Amino acid sequence: MGVFVADLLDDADWVPLSLDQQANPTYFWHDGRPLSEAPVDFAATFDGAMWMCAKRIRIRQFNRNPLRVRPHFVVPRHHHSLDEMVIVLAGQYRIDHGDAGDRASITVGPGEYFISRAGTPYTMTAGPEGVTYIETWPEPVPELLTYWHDEGWVDRDP
Repeated sequence: MGVFVADLLDDADWVPLSLDQQANPTYFWHDGRPLSEAPVDFAATFDGAMWMCAKRIRIRQFNRNPLRVRPHFVVPRHHHSLDEMVIVLAGQYRIDHGDAGDRASITVGPGEYFISRAGTPYTMTAGPEGVTYIETWPEPVPELLTYWHDEGWVDRDP
């Protein structure tokens, strides 16, 4: 197998994040209900805020999701069923993590990474230049479950 070197900092091959994810079968509200039953609107919250990279990167054991985020966007509070590593390539993220009584905040810049342990809720706020980063997990992405919490959402119209 050959090795692909992809420049994730250029503007080629970035596509808008699909906004049709309210019914994603791996997205849950923090109480275990499907996100489709939650009082929030995925499309309105994420509209125009994030892009995914469509570049081919052939690395079998590197379960990754390259993303780009507009300046100052706040990814709503959530946690995952697997440990996650966020590697920042450009810009910065402020990550507020932990439970109510044990919250902490860290800023992650280019070349730095943050590891979130499974079950740890966190919110990510892009810096003034936005952020380009890669999320990675120890298992294939289809096995990842994401649980969304109350903070950072646009409510759905009744």
